[in-house]
Amino acid sequence: MRRGSAVPLLGALALLLAGCGIRATEVPTDFGPAPSRVPCSLSDVSAPSTPSTPDVAVETSAGVPVQVFLLCSSQLVTVDRAVRVPDGTAEAERRVLVAQGLLDELARTPTASETEARYTTDVRGGMSVHGPGPKDPGDTLRLSTSPANLASYALAQIVCTFSDSAAAGGDGSVVLGGPGTAPLRRYACTPEVRSRPGAQVPPSSGVEGG
Repeated sequence: MRRGSAVPLLGALALLLAGCGIRATEVPTDFGPAPSRVPCSLSDVSAPSTPSTPDVAVETSAGVPVQVFLLCSSQLVTVDRAVRVPDGTAEAERRVLVAQGLLDELARTPTASETEARYTTDVRGGMSVHGPGPKDPGDTLRLSTSPANLASYALAQIVCTFSDSAAAGGDGSVVLGGPGTAPLRRYACTPEVRSRPGAQVPPSSGVEGG
């Protein structure tokens, strides 16, 4: 055999040996841990739905279906919750009970699946809400902590959660004040507040009364 024809023959033999599982070079294979859940995604969690005509059994066992706004990736996102309101509760009292239930849900530690998806809350526990004082408009909600003293994220969570619930007024806005006779303001939840709650303060206007 001529020397020239031996070179391609040796190359072919090397390829054949490599195909048989003979490792020629050590290659790193550690690419780090598997990627975690996509932030703000709860798509694989079986969250309770809110039907257009709520099931009476669901309302009795778990409460009235509601949604609250939590924080994720510096934005406001909704999650499903439920609050308990006794049957036969008068409308004015029902509104305050719903508001208190929403506050409690906002202050509750996010569930394991929500935490894994990086949901958080800036609302602290122990806050209470009461209905209007003697000189307040009928749709007033007074917090035990003045809205002016709340962090921007917490205020945005509360305003947007209340505005999207039975605690809101007929136009979707909500009248909030602090304890006693502190001044009242009417707040609104806007798309800008939902997308940038840390930078965009909920727009508000003064309200007579209190």
